[in-house]
Amino acid sequence: MAAQPSLVPQYTFPTTLQEQRQALGTNPLMARLNAARQQLAADPYRPIYHYVNPEGSLNDPNGLCFWQGRWHLFYQAYPPEDTRQHWGHAVSDDLIHWEDLPYAIYPYPEDKCFSGSALAEDDRVIAIYHGIAAGTMVATATDPLLLNWDKLTGQAVIPLAKPGDPPLPYNIFDPCIWKHDGVYYALTAGMHHNAPSGKKTRANFLHRSTDLATWEYLHPFVENDLYSRVGDDGACPYFWPLGDRHILLHFSHMNGGKYLLGDYDTDRQKFVVTQGGDFNFGPYAPGGVHAPSACPDDTGGVIAIFNMNPGKPTRGWNQIMTLPRRLTLLDHDQLGMEPAGDLASLHSDHRHLENLTLPANENVLLAGVQGNALEIDATFALGGAPLLELDVLCSPDGEERTRILFYRDRGYRSREFGRNEPQGSLLSIDTSCSSLHPDISPRAPETAPVILAPDEPLRLRIFIDRSVVEVFVNGKQCAAVRVYPSRPDSIGVSLRSRGQDTILTSLDAWQMASIYE
Repeated sequence: MAAQPSLVPQYTFPTTLQEQRQALGTNPLMARLNAARQQLAADPYRPIYHYVNPEGSLNDPNGLCFWQGRWHLFYQAYPPEDTRQHWGHAVSDDLIHWEDLPYAIYPYPEDKCFSGSALAEDDRVIAIYHGIAAGTMVATATDPLLLNWDKLTGQAVIPLAKPGDPPLPYNIFDPCIWKHDGVYYALTAGMHHNAPSGKKTRANFLHRSTDLATWEYLHPFVENDLYSRVGDDGACPYFWPLGDRHILLHFSHMNGGKYLLGDYDTDRQKFVVTQGGDFNFGPYAPGGVHAPSACPDDTGGVIAIFNMNPGKPTRGWNQIMTLPRRLTLLDHDQLGMEPAGDLASLHSDHRHLENLTLPANENVLLAGVQGNALEIDATFALGGAPLLELDVLCSPDGEERTRILFYRDRGYRSREFGRNEPQGSLLSIDTSCSSLHPDISPRAPETAPVILAPDEPLRLRIFIDRSVVEVFVNGKQCAAVRVYPSRPDSIGVSLRSRGQDTILTSLDAWQMASIYE
């Protein structure tokens, strides 16, 4: 069956910022999106400071980019009258307050607009994405709010093989784009059979072009990857400089968001991998981190955002976005990770504690620190306690609680250089008691490795937003899960030090405002 044009209303907008703002104020599609957001706001599990699309479902984030002083986020959207994937669109000045915009890229001649990335040049933004039943598509926009998109050539620039043609030496799926020495490069996801057993392993295939319309296939791009699992497919790739090195963020259809660190050999056009890791620590569904979208921040870091899967049915919507994360290079092979954007602008009702002794094996309820839309910034002098527990979204009787657990020196040892390195620690989020709802999809504890120096304090930055908990650890790691407390009084916060006393050096907590009001 041939692809059909979208049934979603599509508009052409003016080309100046002031005129675009005026047109958006009277646009019927924007009125519909605004009404849908207001209607869904009453859902008690819909986050208020994590981005959620205004209507229907969402999937992968796409094409995160910075254009004319604003951040643009695109994503797979499913409009109600035509649930084929379109590119949804939001814009932000600070990576936190997101403003909905009309759907950006509509299917046709492709059947669906799947995932891809964006490259901002001086005079335009280039979007490259997978068009179902067509191949790799390229679209460009030049207007201030990226409302008007034109598809280059009107067809796929890297087409799928036609029926009866020999198989292609590469896969066409989920492309990303960058530019080096005046040449465009496109990296597509896929797998190949290069293991001696014939099992499928991750492969990413490289094309190049000088005009975006005609592309030459080069070769598989990634070398020396010891960090992907058999069956990983390198979907949703984003390849960007990070400090003096490069990072390849991607998605595994087995276990979610992943990354590879390494060096970009521009003479051979190869990515030589030296390290790798995960953004998700278990299956990506239910309730886990899914796919990335990423963009350099012009200060040596990379801003990344991920979609997260639901762990409970929610009517009229499902997935959400994580907070944006700023990725940096702490040393040659260690990734740094912090929340990005102006989160302080959401703060109110500040609470502060300091120098509080947590007696061994006693539950310490933090009076005055409670809620289901919070930021908590806590630092601990660990001492000899092997396990520290911080519970959030607790009911008064403990029937419901989400347990954040830090296991000091209980992780894996590294023997990468032929010697025993310091033993790592573990950060775990246990949701087994988070909800009494009968339709919750259980998730095993989300357990992430983190390495602390022997005398390094533990710092946890915890973000609670109705149905999501994200925990950043010492600027080195992040774990996130979806949670759905059933009781309205499941808002408490408590601490417990196992085995020995621990000192809570300081704790700051704030109520968080909605980004939509």
